[in-house]
Amino acid sequence: MPRVAINFFYYPDDKIYGPDPWSAESVEFTAKDGTRLQGWLSLLRRALLTTPSQPSFMLTAMPEICPPTGRWSVGYPSVISTFLCLIIAGFGKSKGTPSQAGLLDDTQSAINVVRHRSDVNPQRLVLFGQSIGGANILDVIGRGDREGIRAVILDSTFASYATIANQMIPGSGYLLDESYSGENYIASVSPIPLLLIHGKADHVIPWQHSEKLYSLAKEPKRLILIPDGEHIDAFFRSSRRCLSRTDGGLYP
Repeated sequence: MPRVAINFFYYPDDKIYGPDPWSAESVEFTAKDGTRLQGWLSLLRRALLTTPSQPSFMLTAMPEICPPTGRWSVGYPSVISTFLCLIIAGFGKSKGTPSQAGLLDDTQSAINVVRHRSDVNPQRLVLFGQSIGGANILDVIGRGDREGIRAVILDSTFASYATIANQMIPGSGYLLDESYSGENYIASVSPIPLLLIHGKADHVIPWQHSEKLYSLAKEPKRLILIPDGEHIDAFFRSSRRCLSRTDGGLYP
């Protein structure tokens, strides 16, 4: 991917995105291509092994989103047990340079980290992707990595790399590899339950992207549009409503 396209979607820096003020464990691991990556793991319910019905959430998003995820640990212990936030290549302590292919590899590697922990039930995974993180999750599932995934949640995700690029900078879409676009893979999520969330006040990724993804997805699927929700905050503005969709039967 040309450097101009990389800078359009990613803004790498070496700031250490940490869990403060929420308690979490720093997890470092190696992606398939050898890149050293970091994530933050929070065991919100340490009784997971004795209550195997509780799901484990794996978040893939831009790393600035990780600190606010402390909101996950307040008020929803009956829904969430474990939470891993991936810091993608080029950010924080994660090495390397972000790219479309690299993010696919990063996401797959992070999922496998969760799967192989002794304190996590590998058959109760919920993948939660915000913005470009949702595209990565669709890419992973579309290429066949489905073991133990019981639900997928996409928040403020775009349908097509080229489309969103052209909407922001007309004519720039040709720089992006469309084979990584979520619209190519979302139909393959089924029969895994799918929840899409988008704020109608999102000025970064228009909510119509989620509407398109929803139209391409197969059942079981749900779409929640938050009237005053902005980019990647729609879920937390209405988290009780959204999580009730999960606790109430989004996953079997």
